[in-house]
Amino acid sequence: MSSVVRARWLFAIIASFQLLFTGCGGGYQTKSTPVTSFATPALTVAEFESRVDQLRRDLNVPGLGVSIAKDQKIVWSRGLGLADREASISPTGDTSFHLASLTKTYASTILLRLVEQGMVNLDDPVSKYGVVVPSSGTVTVRHLFTHTSESTPPGTAFHYNGDRFQLLQGVIETASGQTFGSLLVSEILKPLQVQHTAPNVQDAVNFGLMGFDSAEFARNLAKPYAVNGSTTTNGAYPSLFGVSAGLISSANDVAVYSMAIDRNAFLRPETQELAFTQASPSIPYGLGWFVQTIGGIKVIWHYGLWTANSSLIIKVPSKGLTFVALANSDTLTSTVNLGNGDLMVSPVAREFVNAFVIGNAQLP
Repeated sequence: MSSVVRARWLFAIIASFQLLFTGCGGGYQTKSTPVTSFATPALTVAEFESRVDQLRRDLNVPGLGVSIAKDQKIVWSRGLGLADREASISPTGDTSFHLASLTKTYASTILLRLVEQGMVNLDDPVSKYGVVVPSSGTVTVRHLFTHTSESTPPGTAFHYNGDRFQLLQGVIETASGQTFGSLLVSEILKPLQVQHTAPNVQDAVNFGLMGFDSAEFARNLAKPYAVNGSTTTNGAYPSLFGVSAGLISSANDVAVYSMAIDRNAFLRPETQELAFTQASPSIPYGLGWFVQTIGGIKVIWHYGLWTANSSLIIKVPSKGLTFVALANSDTLTSTVNLGNGDLMVSPVAREFVNAFVIGNAQLP
């Protein structure tokens, strides 16, 4: 392991302990909030937009960037509410937000590329890569990847835990001899030529890999807000960046990434399908993605939840369909426990699925 990678790995260990007290760590307490209930699915995009904006207000989300992609094209993109309440600036589909745990899906792509290259075996003990995990059994890369490392024996039960997932950074960096940030930038972000996506702007080393002007990038970043009941105050984004959280992007750029996945731009089809397959019938997670069948249709998804930010991505490979929602408060996902693996507890997700996945609403 190079001295640079060793330093980054030690930072990742420290960061994982700091992540323990965040929503990305899996121990977040949900906040019960009443929301509008709709008796029937939305029939049009305009009706869907109206409903999402109503739910945004119900959940007290200051600003929301949303995007829908269909068959390799972004067909709908909006900014709802305010990216900056004080200056009355509205977001757009190109406004940047923190992604929280949506970062895990990018890490999944990076790690699976190493698997394809023969640098990592999913069934290797993580100790091979210098990762020490207290356990009564042998913890493998697959166990950390699928959030099954905390069961006895490992691999038999699911417990969503972003802190355990963060340990995969040691696997990635030891196996490749490069930092996660450098791999992310060189293998995903720069090839996609995304302009509103970068590692955490507060992490100067990793952010600098994109070559963006930090002040200009920060001006496009939605301001963070802390929500307590009906009270909203200025918040502060986390400063950390790693495989579990810390990537910044826009709804449109996340959709661009999702479409690249659909055309197998990064992984062989059989490898991507492995990521989109449940670890077992009782485990609602594949390799870096939640996997769920809804109305007979396979839905791939992930959520993010951290300080002053929350997010959601829903993919329906059989329909070439992606939905992205990014928020500048934690309340898009903090009101429900998505970590249990049921997408339909989210009111925003429910509206999308009912309208466009199992419903008949038409997209532009």
